[in-house]
Amino acid sequence: MDCPCGSSKSYESCCDPFIKRQQLPKTAEELMRSRYSAYTKLEMKYLKDTLAPESQSDFDLLGAKKWARESEWLGLKILSTEKGTYDDTTGRVEFIASYKQKNQIFHHHENSVFRKTPQGQWLFVSGESETKEDGAEKTSETQKPQTLVRESEKIGRNDPCPCGSGKKYKKCCG
Repeated sequence: MDCPCGSSKSYESCCDPFIKRQQLPKTAEELMRSRYSAYTKLEMKYLKDTLAPESQSDFDLLGAKKWARESEWLGLKILSTEKGTYDDTTGRVEFIASYKQKNQIFHHHENSVFRKTPQGQWLFVSGESETKEDGAEKTSETQKPQTLVRESEKIGRNDPCPCGSGKKYKKCCG
């Protein structure tokens, strides 16, 4: 069976040894690919275990599992990598993960930051992302996109939610 990460290797020789903790990913890209495969295989413990300690408190294990279970995974495309090789201690991977939910296709575009521990384990630190529905942002060649002006103050994803719940915006109304 081909690996869900799109490497064109078999799952057993690609991401499975990482997810089963038989090997450590040697690069940030290998970790990124194995994390995508973990979503497709509902391996939430691996996802949590490969988060940097400062990022683990934001991880909603049950919510992530529900979202992953309700998704049909369509593919992963690596757009670019910066550092993150065997000799590096930090790296970036830009990718698009495509999935389908309720007959709608989504494209999750993310630029992720990774860090390698002194023991040689790559960890996901953070990511800047945007998810779009398939077909969103399509404009005809004759129609010019209009600039939207925000009328309210911008809310950061880690800011307190303005609804007053006490949660971070990204975990509540974001």
